[in-house]
Amino acid sequence: MKKIALISHGCAKNLVDSELILGILAEKGYKITLDENETDIVIVNTCSFICDAEKESIHTILKLIQQGKKVIVTGCLAQKHPEELKREIPELAGVVGTTDFNKIAEVIENIDKNFISKVSKNPDYIYPEKVKRQQITMGASSYIKIADGCNYRCGYCIIPSLRGNYHSRKMEDILNEAKNMVKNGVTEIILIAQDTTGYGIDLYDKPMLSKLLKKLNEIKGLGWIRVMYAYPTQMTDELLKTIAECDKVVKYVDIPLQHSHPEMLKLMNRPAFDYRKLIKKIRTLIPNVSIRTAFIVGYPGETEEHFEHLCNFVHEMKFDRMGVFCYSREKGTPSYSMKPRVPKKIANQRYKKLMEIQQKISKERNKSFVGKTLPCIIECYSDDGEVITRTQYDAPEIDGIVNIKTDKHLVPGDIEQIKIIDCTEYDLIGEI
Repeated sequence: MKKIALISHGCAKNLVDSELILGILAEKGYKITLDENETDIVIVNTCSFICDAEKESIHTILKLIQQGKKVIVTGCLAQKHPEELKREIPELAGVVGTTDFNKIAEVIENIDKNFISKVSKNPDYIYPEKVKRQQITMGASSYIKIADGCNYRCGYCIIPSLRGNYHSRKMEDILNEAKNMVKNGVTEIILIAQDTTGYGIDLYDKPMLSKLLKKLNEIKGLGWIRVMYAYPTQMTDELLKTIAECDKVVKYVDIPLQHSHPEMLKLMNRPAFDYRKLIKKIRTLIPNVSIRTAFIVGYPGETEEHFEHLCNFVHEMKFDRMGVFCYSREKGTPSYSMKPRVPKKIANQRYKKLMEIQQKISKERNKSFVGKTLPCIIECYSDDGEVITRTQYDAPEIDGIVNIKTDKHLVPGDIEQIKIIDCTEYDLIGEI
């Protein structure tokens, strides 16, 4: 039986799809590996959210082609550009769309024949519940995709055309997956979707994230529950109180706001209201909460006045964690033809200024932890013998870490009490 390698690009949602692809292949009897050097057949699960992500995926594909590999492209790039990929990279074995990965085995079975395209013109993502995920990242934390697709039409975002409308998973399926993860040693479960706060609206006629969190909170042996990708208008009092009251739900809110000025929010087709009141409410209802957000600079129509409004907003709100992205012009998005466009040089300058503001805020915030003892999840050991840990206020890979040096044997996945003794702009230093 053939051995198949897989390389996964993009977000955590894409990672789950990669694990589902591996699950399908395992069920079909294929041997699977994450080392492309062990086989001549490689699947590249791609990202196409912004231009830089596309470039990274294409670089990987071309490198594998040059090595003589038989390459199958799956995911967002395949969904977005199936014909272009076939034309520009004729050596490809095939392409598989975002909602067609159940056909991956068929493509592999015919890999020695002509190029095969399995890309639905109207994608509609339904989670394949019968497939057993082959998890790539079994460890302290693991992701659960509670929904996919999106009903919003943000001006900069291509996702709805690549994934279709919003589809939630049944609550019992999510709970069963969570229980199995805990049995396999997972300490932290991270809930993901294009919009987690809309969970259940299509199945139960109302948002059901609060109820899901309460059910997950009852699972014995589970340490932490984290929610990513919240949407501003869905941050109800009920949800915020649930996050505050459930002891296993970390006091962490990830809510990408994208901008602060109402004129820019309208241009982005985002909820245009005063986010100051929302942030104040979150901090009032969830004591000691950590708030992560993200903003886009250089969106068409953004003036200096709009940008200064955003800078003042960031100064005032003092977000615990913040990401900034320069606008990426993507075909198929409502903003593609919008004018006036902001020159890349100006967008980059705005990016740098906003990150400099946040760097100072982050350093002050980290200083406030020095001298305190915090529960931290043990991630792994670094090459130089340090232990990498994380507080509940930091999501894996995107937020900060806590570095500690100790002779004590610590087990990845355990939650230990760590005293914070120093800090940098983004990370903490601790001892046990």
